[in-house]
Amino acid sequence: MFAEAAQAPAVVAAQLRDNAEVVARAADYLRAHTPTAALICGRGSSDNAGVFARYLIESETGVLTSPAPLAVSSVYGRTPRIPGGVCFAISQSGKSPDLVAAASAAKAGGAYVIAMVNVEGSPLSDVADLTIPLRAGPELSVAATKSFIASLTAVAHLVAEWTQDDALRAGLTALPDQLEAAWRQDWTAALPVLQAATNLYVVGRGPGFGIAREAALKLKETCGLHAEAFSTAEVRHGPMALVKSGFPVLMLAQSDITRDDAQDLAAAFAARGAQVFLSGRAEDARVVSLPSTAGHPALEPILLIQSFYALAAQLSVARGFDPDHPPYLNKVTETV
Repeated sequence: MFAEAAQAPAVVAAQLRDNAEVVARAADYLRAHTPTAALICGRGSSDNAGVFARYLIESETGVLTSPAPLAVSSVYGRTPRIPGGVCFAISQSGKSPDLVAAASAAKAGGAYVIAMVNVEGSPLSDVADLTIPLRAGPELSVAATKSFIASLTAVAHLVAEWTQDDALRAGLTALPDQLEAAWRQDWTAALPVLQAATNLYVVGRGPGFGIAREAALKLKETCGLHAEAFSTAEVRHGPMALVKSGFPVLMLAQSDITRDDAQDLAAAFAARGAQVFLSGRAEDARVVSLPSTAGHPALEPILLIQSFYALAAQLSVARGFDPDHPPYLNKVTETV
């Protein structure tokens, strides 16, 4: 896991270079055929990448973007009516039957299917109208790291070209070097607290909520730590009642318009005696700051998950786990 996450900067640099033509084709199609709506299909880490995609696509293009309930197609046999829409199907293996069924059903319902998949020639690629390869290379650890980051950058690359956003394009160009810097950030200040923890909240907002979900999943998978992800808004609607003295909270906040709210929430958690860790500089002295690497605000969540992966690999070992082979899990999980 540690070694593969460290490969992310090189993976992203190669992906951005080698995918220029296929991403341009996808973007040309989306500009020529403005989608009526968009569906996102994914499982596991790819589902978390889909949350990032939903926020980025809808906020940048205005196209209503929703998660596809895979079981509606794969179990209940229904076909969504989405004429003139687009379906983005994200997967590492491209093999899970429910994902393939959902993409097939979306296509039958009138959607143009764009697959983002690491294994080319997969069943998902066969269904898709167009495939954007993730180009993460072989990933041996059960816990996805570089393939997850490659999913995020594939989405961001497509959105940058779809909207012809020069600032986002420039942000992507700078991203490989920024990922190198993010990998070197020291988040071990959180290690003693998380090593002893039994429960944890991971909090984010906007595209950062997808990253919070991914971090919570990795803490479950590789560290045996019960972690729940919430947005900075949703956590106030009930879950905050559990946050008492000593309760650990990891807050992953990018430097966009959501950051002030994250600072306010961090202070509110700290006032309850929670052990709060916030990416970037914390304004409240009771909150522990975790150093972060600056970038384009829409891309900073990618940098945050890279810094988190280094912490997660260390935490897994500290808690007595093998991060490459979590118990009861397989690299490819096929569900219906």
